Amino acid sequence: MDLSCLNISPILNKHTTAINENCFAICWIKTEVDHIEINGIRYTDMINSIFFLSPEHNWQIVRQETGSSSGYVLNLPKKILDQPTFRDLHINQVRLFNSKEIPKIHLSPGIEIRIQSILEMIDELISTHLNHREEALLALLKTFFIYCDGKCNIRSVISESNSKASLVYKFKKCIDQKISKLHEVSEYASELNISDKYLNECVKEVLGVNAKSLIDEQLTMRSRHALKFTDKSVKEISYEMGFTSPEYFSYYIKKHLGHSPSRVRST
Repeated sequence: MDLSCLNISPILNKHTTAINENCFAICWIKTEVDHIEINGIRYTDMINSIFFLSPEHNWQIVRQETGSSSGYVLNLPKKILDQPTFRDLHINQVRLFNSKEIPKIHLSPGIEIRIQSILEMIDELISTHLNHREEALLALLKTFFIYCDGKCNIRSVISESNSKASLVYKFKKCIDQKISKLHEVSEYASELNISDKYLNECVKEVLGVNAKSLIDEQLTMRSRHALKFTDKSVKEISYEMGFTSPEYFSYYIKKHLGHSPSRVRST
């Protein structure tokens, strides 16, 4: 497979545009830019969003010239999505790049760290001649697409102004910031000045899951990371994560991960 068109470039210049008419462009705008212009239409307020642009789109990203990057542009050869490894992915099944609308994925807080790591590894591999380089690149691209397709992200189209999607993103951001203190839907609803019923309704409509499942997802992920990658005691972790007692923490972990904290730590 010809991967010569595959490349990643940081968004550093005042103007960033398409560089290859035979490639799709995946634009991740990590931090503030002035706007992204697509087919003559300007869009603003695009922080931490990924756009899937086909060669038919005439686009440019405009920003102030500063020392730091505002994100990355991944140029993807057209034929790469025909690879068997991508066949069953939702991102391929719906053919995002062939959509009449311009797909946008608003990344959940925290996911951008993983996205950046994956893109940097892809960029590093592109410049090497390591054995099995092609297989590794395809595996990283598949991982990238899986993260983009995650339930924790919000999918929409670039022209859409959806108040419920915006509220769900605020909820996800609030979870990311306050998960060690707040564990209940009602607590987050109070933070957002809405009812817990309406919060559940919005989350269900936008993501297809209930609000509590997002809280539990983040709480178990953080707890598992602390158990696996720190030397803190189970008691210390339980209180840091906002549990009322180590016993309740153990009950919660066993319920959601299927094992006791000590078993999670050892496996």
